[in-house]
Amino acid sequence: MSSTVGLFFWGFLLVYGVLMVALSPRAVTLGGFFNGEDNQGRSAAPWLLTSSIFISWIFAKSVTNAANLGASYGLIGGLAYAMYWLSIPLTGFVIYRLRRRYAATGLVSFLSSHYGRGAALAFSAAILIRLFNEVWSNTAVVGGYYGDAGSLEFIGAALLFTAVTLAYSLRGGLRSSILTDAAQAAIFIVALIWVLGLVLPQHSPSELASTSHWALNAGVDLLLVAGLQAFSYGFHDPVLTDRGFISEEKTMRRSFVIAGVLGFFAILAFSLIGVHAQLTGLAASDNVPAALAKTMGIGALMVMTVVMVSAAGSTLDSTFSSLAKLAGRELPKLAGRDLGQKAIGVGMAVMVVFALLGNLPMIAGTDILKATTISGTMVIGLAPVFILHGLTTPTRMGFHLSFWTGLGLGVALTLGWIPQSWAIGDGKYALLLGTNLYGLGLCVLGYLIPGWFNTHQRGAA
Repeated sequence: MSSTVGLFFWGFLLVYGVLMVALSPRAVTLGGFFNGEDNQGRSAAPWLLTSSIFISWIFAKSVTNAANLGASYGLIGGLAYAMYWLSIPLTGFVIYRLRRRYAATGLVSFLSSHYGRGAALAFSAAILIRLFNEVWSNTAVVGGYYGDAGSLEFIGAALLFTAVTLAYSLRGGLRSSILTDAAQAAIFIVALIWVLGLVLPQHSPSELASTSHWALNAGVDLLLVAGLQAFSYGFHDPVLTDRGFISEEKTMRRSFVIAGVLGFFAILAFSLIGVHAQLTGLAASDNVPAALAKTMGIGALMVMTVVMVSAAGSTLDSTFSSLAKLAGRELPKLAGRDLGQKAIGVGMAVMVVFALLGNLPMIAGTDILKATTISGTMVIGLAPVFILHGLTTPTRMGFHLSFWTGLGLGVALTLGWIPQSWAIGDGKYALLLGTNLYGLGLCVLGYLIPGWFNTHQRGAA
């Protein structure tokens, strides 16, 4: 990258940061910092909530993974990754039910009330792991547009991006995140249309479809994995679930449905960039969009950089606001304390800590797809807890059998302890598919059996 072009790219990152800070209000009330309310105490407008849910889940790592999978498996790869976005409407419907029927005000407090403090703490730990992963997996994608993994340019860009995002997140918490999300969504959509306009006219629909083969070892196994994980994936992401409790129930449900459908098609569309890369014979890599853009000239690389920075920024600021809420409000309440206005200061301090520690895996170098597939397996035990709640008597044992079974299987899969006999098919994701299918069945049984037993005992008494 020439010095002139390099200055332009670095200048864009700085201008982006200044623009986001300018758009971000200073939230000094608890309602503004933690619930996204305006200065008059009003909830975020429906269109703001919808755009925030949409762009917050269009992670930089997600659009990169979608393109990588499109390059590897064709349209099936993109469809497989887009399946995760169907968990947004499902999560919205479940939260709607929990709010209407059980007066839930948040998932952590809901678990504490129905399954005990231990369940709430275990769930909070899973959330912290998720949020930690969101930091490095998104900053790493941005760094990839400024240099090779591990290079000074790569690390410097990732850290600068983290710093500018942290700066405006500290100003306004969730209110800043929601308002800047609207601008980031607009930037993302315009840039995505521009990028697709560069590559799609080069291929006919039949040519694009020819890259897919409906076989387990050709990406269908990952499609099925995503379908299974969609039942639980949304519940362990406070970036999504925090937005389920800040507006009227029906407004929230409608926003979740619209954002999920839009996200599904946006991810599927972006995977076509990977399909184009496959058709043109581009060498496989862990960042297909960046590699492709570099072959198409500086203009394409700049537009792709804009796409990734806007996508990563919307997720990272939401990650920081969710960390602040968990540390400043929800965990203290589990301990029986209300920090009052001090909660904002605690939340800001935790933002800074995670901004520093959360980038360590990025510096060390880690596969960003693992942040989705492995964590998705670890939380399959959340599906029965939230979806089946009320079907039988809620029990603490039921929660822990379901939750820890899923977590244990995820860890065992990571360490290579799952027997090969669990594999379904012979594709790359055969063992992942088997673990999720059989594991989800075990989690459902683990959740239901103690409840049924408890109900039977009460009936006999």
